[in-house]
Amino acid sequence: MDFNQREETIIKEAKERAEGLYRDGDYLCSEAVFTVVNDYLGRPIPAEAVRLASGFPVGMGTAGCACGALSGGVMALGLKFGRTEPKAEMPDMFRVSKELHDEFKKQFRSACCRVLIKKFEFGGPEHLTQCIHITGQVAEMVMKKILLAER
Repeated sequence: MDFNQREETIIKEAKERAEGLYRDGDYLCSEAVFTVVNDYLGRPIPAEAVRLASGFPVGMGTAGCACGALSGGVMALGLKFGRTEPKAEMPDMFRVSKELHDEFKKQFRSACCRVLIKKFEFGGPEHLTQCIHITGQVAEMVMKKILLAER
């Protein structure tokens, strides 16, 4: 999976922007990933749709389940690969979602928020650093899948 310089720049900017949105307190993990991808794609849905991603941080509303960044990444992939009509084909959605999940688990060893942050005090600097990093990594993974599809 080699990317040209323009694509590498897009990927890097998406990663850094997602991290910045989280770091600056504008959005949490799922919202940051979703917003960056929605913006990159030219806002196929209004920016206010970020509210759809607002329940996923801290493992689905603090339940500690699926990582919010990963959930936001799957939502963001839906902007490119999902369907808009009942019964419409979506040949790539399941594939890219599973790829994202599998890449995430390989890199972070779990897709569960409580496992990913168990070593840290909730809300502490190490927790935030970890989640900012994961948010950026997911934005990068998602953008790579989108850019490959655009080739």
